[in-house]
Amino acid sequence: MSEIAYDDRGLVPVVVQDEASGEVLMLAYANAEAVALTLSSGELHLWSRSREELWHKGATSGNTQKLIALRLDCDCDALLAIVTPAGPACHTGERSCFFESAVEADAAHEALPAIERVLVDRAVNKPEGSYSVQLLGDPEFSAAKVREEAEEVGRAVLEESDQRVDEEAADLLYHLTALLHSRGHTLADAQRVLLQRRR
Repeated sequence: MSEIAYDDRGLVPVVVQDEASGEVLMLAYANAEAVALTLSSGELHLWSRSREELWHKGATSGNTQKLIALRLDCDCDALLAIVTPAGPACHTGERSCFFESAVEADAAHEALPAIERVLVDRAVNKPEGSYSVQLLGDPEFSAAKVREEAEEVGRAVLEESDQRVDEEAADLLYHLTALLHSRGHTLADAQRVLLQRRR
């Protein structure tokens, strides 16, 4: 981090990304002291431009952000902080500061995190008649559905249209995610295993 090119105010922009979902949570700024505190404490520290003071993210709200990785971009003038958030990133209470849309469109990488949030909600609120509630409450049924959907993906790849392949793969991903959540696991848990295997 000694190579960071701070601007004339002594600041560097910090893009904050959720480790589990890959979603961008916020854009903030840090000075050298904030970077040093982030590295030494393992929690995100920033510089508040409005208050002109050091800012331990979540110190007041409890919505801290545990540092997983801190990366420097190719020009050394921006940081990427990959974090595990303890709550909403935005002061408005939104999960991400990027909840307003200038151009409305869904991004593909947002699909699975959105499904996981729905499953968490269904597990807590248990709306009557919810298929997700049924899957979460009956791991045997969920496991049977995963086996069924895996078979259908395989058949689609060998015998059906490209659209059917995508539809069956989507069904498999949904049912697999529900099965994992029925055991208290997430997709990120499996992804971390893949990362370990890559090393």
